[in-house]
Amino acid sequence: MRCWSSGKRRAPQPRCAWSSGTGTWWARTTSWVEFSPQVLQHKPPNGWFRLQPFPTAEVDSGGSLGALRLKVRLAEDRVLPSKCYRPLMELLLEAVRGPPEEDIASPLAVLEELTSGDCRQDLATKLVKLFLGQGLAGPFLDYLTRREVARTTDPNTLFRSNSLASKAVEQFMKLVGMRYLHEVLKPIINRVFEEKKYIELDPGKMDLGRARRISFKGTPSEEQVRETSLGLLTSYLGLIVDAMVGSAGRCPAAMRLAFRKLQQCVEEHFPAAEHQDVKYLAVSGFLFLRFFAPAILTPKLFDLRDQHADPQTSRSLLLLAKAVQSIGNLGQQLGQGKEQWMAPLHPFLLQSVARVKDFLDQLVDVRADEEAGSPARALVPSSVTVREGFLLKRKEERGSLATCFAFKKRYFRLSGETLSYSKGPECQVHTAIPVPHICAVERVDEGAFQLPHVMQVVTRDGSGMGTLHTTYLQCKNVNELNQWLSALRKASNPNQDKLAACHPGAFRGGRWTCCLQTERSAAGCSRTHAAVTLGDWSDPLDPDAEAQTVYRQLLLGRDQLRLKFLEESNLDAAAEAHTGQGKEGSCPEALARQKAAAAHLLEVLEDLDRAHEEFLWRGQGKVVPGPWGS
Repeated sequence: MRCWSSGKRRAPQPRCAWSSGTGTWWARTTSWVEFSPQVLQHKPPNGWFRLQPFPTAEVDSGGSLGALRLKVRLAEDRVLPSKCYRPLMELLLEAVRGPPEEDIASPLAVLEELTSGDCRQDLATKLVKLFLGQGLAGPFLDYLTRREVARTTDPNTLFRSNSLASKAVEQFMKLVGMRYLHEVLKPIINRVFEEKKYIELDPGKMDLGRARRISFKGTPSEEQVRETSLGLLTSYLGLIVDAMVGSAGRCPAAMRLAFRKLQQCVEEHFPAAEHQDVKYLAVSGFLFLRFFAPAILTPKLFDLRDQHADPQTSRSLLLLAKAVQSIGNLGQQLGQGKEQWMAPLHPFLLQSVARVKDFLDQLVDVRADEEAGSPARALVPSSVTVREGFLLKRKEERGSLATCFAFKKRYFRLSGETLSYSKGPECQVHTAIPVPHICAVERVDEGAFQLPHVMQVVTRDGSGMGTLHTTYLQCKNVNELNQWLSALRKASNPNQDKLAACHPGAFRGGRWTCCLQTERSAAGCSRTHAAVTLGDWSDPLDPDAEAQTVYRQLLLGRDQLRLKFLEESNLDAAAEAHTGQGKEGSCPEALARQKAAAAHLLEVLEDLDRAHEEFLWRGQGKVVPGPWGS
């Protein structure tokens, strides 16, 4: 096991990889700690371990080394081919298309009942990405939020818990709304960091000596510090509120549609006049309390800043975040808490509430047709150039040697419709590759051309013959390579006719350099990747890995599902409960549907179990037993 730290300007991030045989964690520059493979396989170590210095590092540092503490988790999971997850995917997609209130035996209903604690956020992220890749993120969120609204009797508790619905909407905003968040908040956050003003309203936390050193020439009084802090906070908050309430048109259409459906659902469930603000609180609770306010409080976690704030700037951000939370709560809790020292801000906060309501009305004033196509396709606008620059290009030429000299410098432009290239950015003559024809975008082994940072774009022509063509592109460095891979995969993500495997090498000397097969038309030897990154958040879409996470979580509830729906005694109890509620007519039919849905889900899980067993046996070179054997 190897571990090292990044050499970038940002704070070092641990990166880990496993080297079979040694069982060693090591820091690239100075230190290492070693575990035997047997220990990792039987009982993974849990605790703090000293990183031992390499001899040369200890000599270079004069025998004095600092301390580095790492918390690392090793997880191994087997992701099967896409076809194995199709039945589970069909069940998930079918669930969001049905009425959520009657659905208690679908995979999503089971997951909602099972998940708790730390796994809920990870599962919510996986589910959002999975449905986003299928173009059904909106119906998925609507499914979860409707179920939670239907169970809520007190509007004051709506979406206040960390339920699967709350976490899913929160992760959805981070996935599709990060660029929007940066446009709204980054200028103000940068100003707070750069000005480094002393701001404090709490008398118990005031440091008059520090205030004098930072913002005052003489020794100030508490009243002076309070008045100056109030003016600064009001100034910053004015900029923040102005940016927020003027940003409805820049908010992604997918977010606006999700909020529109959420508001409509809440209005239907709480129609009384005394609950007229609940429709605003449902949306602002997500947008302000779970998106804007956390980003103001910890800008580095939202990539608004490269470094964490110093203590004084962190305190200023905390006060601003508290104020934004109060605005998001529509001022309903002002004066009710222990922090009465925030009272001087209350007039400004109350004045902002009306502007926020108008903003929320504008935000949800959006038509369903404004999100044309699936969300995945909408991530790359059809007519806008999303990436451009010089690359070295080489076409696959049959019968010729694959040499590095065949690469020519060309200027590439990528939009949602085409990948085009020409001799220069001003050249009017260009060649275009239709994005819908792309069926694979993969890295190329360095040994194929004796060149680093090469990728291949495999396309299928539109003649109906299905002939494959490969274009090789070399980038300047690994960062540019990753950016182009991400952009191309994102643009081609909705394409249906993709390759499951391709060759990471080149056909040279009568054979493939990767697998040594002698037929040019031989099937690919390496699995292709569907992962893409979404905007600045850089979160991948990988449907197979996401489906594997869902399957693994469903296994935890398999026995509970079988006991609840397939045991006769429990079915009789459920029937009596329904009868007691006056649902004699619909009870038998509903129970029958639930039993059939549970049985179907259990069958899908058992098929995936067998697929994993087959994979494990084949990996060990053994004959698969039973009907799965060859």
